Amino acid sequence: MTARPRAGVVGVGFVGVAHVEALRRLGIEVAGVVGSTPERAKAKARAANLPRVYPSYEALLADPAVDVVHVTMPNYLHAPQVYAALRAGKHVVCEKPLALTSEESASILHAAEAAGVVHAVCFNARFYPICHQARAMVAAGAIGPPRLVTGAYLQDWLLLATDWNWRLDPAEAGALRAVADIGSHWLDLMRFVSGRRVERVMADLYTLVPVRRRPTGPVETFAGPEAAEGERVDTPMTSDDAAGILLRLEGGARGLVAVSQVSAGRRNSLSLEVDGADGALAWSSEQPEELWIGHRGRPNEVLLRDPALLVPEARRLAAYPGGHVEGYADTFRALFATVYRAVEAGGPPAEPDYPTFADGHESMLVGDAVGASARTGRWTDVERGGDE
Repeated sequence: MTARPRAGVVGVGFVGVAHVEALRRLGIEVAGVVGSTPERAKAKARAANLPRVYPSYEALLADPAVDVVHVTMPNYLHAPQVYAALRAGKHVVCEKPLALTSEESASILHAAEAAGVVHAVCFNARFYPICHQARAMVAAGAIGPPRLVTGAYLQDWLLLATDWNWRLDPAEAGALRAVADIGSHWLDLMRFVSGRRVERVMADLYTLVPVRRRPTGPVETFAGPEAAEGERVDTPMTSDDAAGILLRLEGGARGLVAVSQVSAGRRNSLSLEVDGADGALAWSSEQPEELWIGHRGRPNEVLLRDPALLVPEARRLAAYPGGHVEGYADTFRALFATVYRAVEAGGPPAEPDYPTFADGHESMLVGDAVGASARTGRWTDVERGGDE
């Protein structure tokens, strides 16, 4: 590929805009965007300074100027839109979940591998530099073999019965909600940092707001209560507001995670601790610049994000000097920089350094086990077929 690749972004909500902004920071031209309707996309383009609006997804795919398609629409559209992009010969970056079922995600993975294109899933939490630092330290044996991995992903944006979003509709989001929406980020980060896959789960899912007051009009993610004024109807809920999940990991390690979208005051709090035989590491998205390092026989440490102090694989993600805070938006820039290096090289590397559709499929398999465990009240294996 001689010229720099150009992108097309499908979806103009909160995450779609984040994709556009991150790509622009990298100097990647965004050829255009597509929304749920041309009218909505044009209105959002004016408000958020987005580029050209295509009249349809088909028009975006037909444009030879688009090399990479970013899929950020509601979950039920991910699979058909990814398939269409693959048929058009495009590289694909897809928001999680990759599909609504693991059967779909397996099929998408196989199609992407057969196409030979770069394929990525937006597990952007990996791309805080400190998380790469923690992964490298675990892999190097700095804390000894991991024994216990604990943490939480807590939000409050669905705390009230009047809070509403398309994610509350299983037809659009899938059977799992909090676990699939934010728990999947924690589970992926846990596997990335600890190097341990989930083998078995014991899950308890909670629907803590049994009836919600659904607005009759659309509501954007994180839009706030003022965006949903007007007529409402009572709507029974079936998906999970929160969950507690016990984990059995490869190598005998254990894990425990709490997931919630109804925790007052927690806007977006992801925390992870890895306890090893010789030490421990802990990180929180609310203090993204700090890695806590726990010791038994000497004082604990706090490592601050400073490129001069990080291992090379973490240093390359840092865009600013130490003391200049990098946060959520920077994770998209760092992720896309890694993905677009592969695009510019012409295809996926033998060992991708970014989350691929294989990681998206893994997330779906763990989600299957979580759902089955919650239904039966029993420990449930993560079924991976013949890939063991």
